[in-house]
Amino acid sequence: MSVVGAPATAPPAVPGSRAGTRWRLWALGAICAVAALLYAWKIGDGRLGNTYYSAAVKSMTHSVTNFLFGSFDSYGVFTVDKPPMALWPQAISVLVFGYHGWALLLPQVLEGVAAVFLLHRTVRRWAGEDAALLAALILALTPITVAINRDTNPDTLLVLLLVAAAYAVTRSLQAQSGRGRTTWLVWCAFFVGCGFLTKMLQAWIVVPGIALACFAGTDAPVKRKIMDLLAAGAALIVSSFWWVALHDWWPGDKPYMGGSTDGTAWNLIFGYNGFGRVFGGDNNMSFGGGFPGGLPGDLPPGLSLPSGLMAAFGGGGTGLGRMFGDGVGDQISWLLPLSLLVLVVVAVAGVRRMRAKLPAEPAQRGGWLLWGSWLLVTAVVFSYAQGIWHPYYTTMLAPAIAAISAAGLVRFGRAYRDSEGMGWLLLPLAIALTAAWAFVLASRAPSWHGWARWALLVVAAVAVAGLVIGRLSPSWTSSLGRPALVAGLVALLLVPGVWSAGTAFQATSSGGMGLAAAGPAAAGFGGGMPAGMPGMPGMPPGMPGTSPAAANGLAGMGNPFSGGGLTDEQRRIVDYAKRHSDGAAITLAVNSPAMMSANYIIGTDETVIGMGGFMGTDPSPSLDQLTGWVADGRLKFVLSSASGASAAPPGRGFGGGMSGDMGALMGQRQQWVEQHCTPVDPAAYGGSPRPATPLPFPLSMVGGGQTLYQCHA
Repeated sequence: MSVVGAPATAPPAVPGSRAGTRWRLWALGAICAVAALLYAWKIGDGRLGNTYYSAAVKSMTHSVTNFLFGSFDSYGVFTVDKPPMALWPQAISVLVFGYHGWALLLPQVLEGVAAVFLLHRTVRRWAGEDAALLAALILALTPITVAINRDTNPDTLLVLLLVAAAYAVTRSLQAQSGRGRTTWLVWCAFFVGCGFLTKMLQAWIVVPGIALACFAGTDAPVKRKIMDLLAAGAALIVSSFWWVALHDWWPGDKPYMGGSTDGTAWNLIFGYNGFGRVFGGDNNMSFGGGFPGGLPGDLPPGLSLPSGLMAAFGGGGTGLGRMFGDGVGDQISWLLPLSLLVLVVVAVAGVRRMRAKLPAEPAQRGGWLLWGSWLLVTAVVFSYAQGIWHPYYTTMLAPAIAAISAAGLVRFGRAYRDSEGMGWLLLPLAIALTAAWAFVLASRAPSWHGWARWALLVVAAVAVAGLVIGRLSPSWTSSLGRPALVAGLVALLLVPGVWSAGTAFQATSSGGMGLAAAGPAAAGFGGGMPAGMPGMPGMPPGMPGTSPAAANGLAGMGNPFSGGGLTDEQRRIVDYAKRHSDGAAITLAVNSPAMMSANYIIGTDETVIGMGGFMGTDPSPSLDQLTGWVADGRLKFVLSSASGASAAPPGRGFGGGMSGDMGALMGQRQQWVEQHCTPVDPAAYGGSPRPATPLPFPLSMVGGGQTLYQCHA
């Protein structure tokens, strides 16, 4: 096929007419406007995103130390389990506009649109204007990207920073001077370092590909390449670890580093949020192949968890099929087969050019290595991650898929027009392959805009038929080929575009765990708790293993996935604690994972603290801290599990489903509560009776059946 021997991408763009330039600018503006519409639609309609981060943003506005370290609570007990760079823009927005959902999400919208724009500028330098516009459109219409940019998770900023790094390395590859090449490469390292301070080691996944692209993408002497990479490495280390050093060497009081075992950011990087995410471990609940502790065996007989819950936590089992599986494929993989096809064709073309000893194009080759390694390495790491892994992480794949797909389609279009061999078949093959996979994905949720899959088949059939017929005669290639190509592009983007629009325009109030997902509301808790979750508000009494009395008691405790809203009973609990706390510095301590305590932080202006970090398993506050706080009158009320939960067998009851030190820490804290505090009669604050027996995981994990305790020195 002649396309195999063709240049790696389109030749360098030449300045076009003013009208042509104006048209492209308007097209880019329209794409950015579509992205802004999808990301910003009704963000002020009660949306708070991931309440774990949203609560921290509110707390960060209370002091400089809280802001600097990302404290989860206003008292500065512990931080979120990541560096706070992604939360800083949100906190600044809240300081300017006040604490509202749209103020939290506005920075996310701006960062998402900026990523679309910057991807265009990056691909434009590498593959030309047409590929750049198409790449920007693909990124804007990627379903999981739309979902994540409407949430408060750090992935939005991470994607922007990594695209900025790709732009910088592209400029480095094309620099005309050695100094310019080094300068842009250092900027690339700086942006990756900022990504590290956004989501730690996940940002470094692209580093091997960047190094490979820089080494193979220029004609500079080997010694100069090594020196450039060393300079970039130094910049990467400084920009990645300055905040880590600041936290660990801070001389004054500071919040405990959430997610760590010893309170240091260093431990978090290489433990829970580093290698623990890849390899799992006792302190990193491994959801990759299911739940810890033998779940669903930990659940009462006859009770199982919804498939949406399993997919939301772990994205299915590990392996190369994960990116295509239920709960993941429909988020990101719409154009993944096309991207893989493009990479195979480019790889074959590269080998044939080397064998034919044709002139090399280092910058073009470097671009393919950059985007190809970004896609392949990230996909492999995500596919085999053993620790906590959520499908929305795949938004990091979106820029690479967009760049590769767009550049490949432009290349296939050129081969269709110019090839004298069989290379023209690549374009109809790409359209047919992508349409078939989109039909499979859409068929997994036929109730969610299922009409689009049938429309897709019609448009794809017209496109493929038009392209094939158009090649029968040279005179038909232009008259039929161009409209067929347009129809093919529509076929490629129709269903993911519908999913993206549906995700944006359904505008449900996102909250709770904030496991952002495109598609049906229950796909990743994006719209709340999945249907069928046992014992939660709105569920009928009598679920297996949950008595009617327990279910009625749970209803008064509210839904921890509700997105910052407190029930009337929860507000009465806070009011009671405030009236009887005698001016205590801490109005209420919530002994439960952060998804429960976050609602209290968001829903009240009182000083409410969480206990145990995100999963309730961190050693913060310590038992000595709790004893000291009670002794000096800083803490009088704790909301915790029903009395007797600590007597449950290991891995069950409060913290059921946890194993090892994780369950032990939760049990010790519960025992402290029972030894130093006495339950408050719910009638004193107008509450409902609490369940008399411990609740199974995951109800205990989300704070089900909690009791208000009053502590005494």
